[in-house]
Amino acid sequence: MRMLVLGAGLQGSAAAFDLLQNPEVKEVRLADLKVDALRPFLDRFKADARFRPQALDVKDGAAVRRALSGVDAALSAVPYYLNGPLAAAAAEQGVHWCDLGGNTEIVKQQQKLAPLAQQKGITIVPDCGLAPGLVNILAESAIKRLDSCSACRLFVGGLPQRPEPPLNYQLVYSLEGVLDYYTTPSWVLEKGQPATRVALSEREPIDLAGVGRLEAFHTAGGLSTMFEKYRGKIATLEYKTLRYPGHAAIMEALRELGFFDQAPLDVKGVKVAPRDMTIATLFPKLNKPKSPDLVALRVVAEGSKGGKAARVGYEVVDRMDEKNGISAMMRTTGYSLSITAQMQAKRVIGPPGVWTPDECVPADAYLGALRQRGIEVREFA
Repeated sequence: MRMLVLGAGLQGSAAAFDLLQNPEVKEVRLADLKVDALRPFLDRFKADARFRPQALDVKDGAAVRRALSGVDAALSAVPYYLNGPLAAAAAEQGVHWCDLGGNTEIVKQQQKLAPLAQQKGITIVPDCGLAPGLVNILAESAIKRLDSCSACRLFVGGLPQRPEPPLNYQLVYSLEGVLDYYTTPSWVLEKGQPATRVALSEREPIDLAGVGRLEAFHTAGGLSTMFEKYRGKIATLEYKTLRYPGHAAIMEALRELGFFDQAPLDVKGVKVAPRDMTIATLFPKLNKPKSPDLVALRVVAEGSKGGKAARVGYEVVDRMDEKNGISAMMRTTGYSLSITAQMQAKRVIGPPGVWTPDECVPADAYLGALRQRGIEVREFA
């Protein structure tokens, strides 16, 4: 297998690290605008002939096509809004494609590539990180284990193991992405029909073993396209983010006061977007983690089995790999991307076309791959 990883940030670097653990992977190209200062956990591979960092501007179509030449699969860990044309380029080159996604409208654009993917004999799998991604595969598994499902609820959060006020939060991925999730309406199924919820709304307490009391609230993107697939089939389907109690109320207040607005304001003669100012202010404070992180996940599907009321649930609590300096968010997101790409290259995923992870990833094999990486999924009823 020869693989191209686009984006040498946290998740792309973790995906490259995971790929390089597999001796069947003969080449890993890690591409970004700058690759002269890679993550320390990749240092051990500097002398490995399989590892090939390369400078690449993903907005340069010709350069992207050259980078795709000769690889079996491309993994994208670049910002979601770049994935549309990149997936199209991979399809044209006959290269399997997967990305972290997170934006349902872009997934819908990628679905239009299905005829080309079928012609080329490849798969395109958007939305395959943690959420969307891992959590959707677990949700699909839980739903399928019931004879009928009336409700399925998904919860995911990336958190510091030792929270510090006032936000009790530290960055585990892009701050821009965080603010997108806190401002974009969330799709749900209500009485079997698509509906939207305001981000940060309908907060509820969640107690998770080994973590304690958390708070769940609506954010966008986590369901991917499942709300469309199960329209009229499941009465209640929703995704919520997990944070420590109190975080959502503070972020909601900042949002309502306009701190996340993108329309520029005049500040002493200078045009400044409040959102840009907020990011510039918060980033240095949240981007210096004082605590290792953890990822908390819960999926609960309710319905019937054998004529009786039944419930199927999954939980994950994963903690940072402090030995290698790889965060829990990187493990559950970057490793998930790597696992999907390897399944694509081995043609475990199929048939050719465009599929979200819940539609195409075999749950048992996927959970086995997570287990090999020390990511344990606990089942409960």
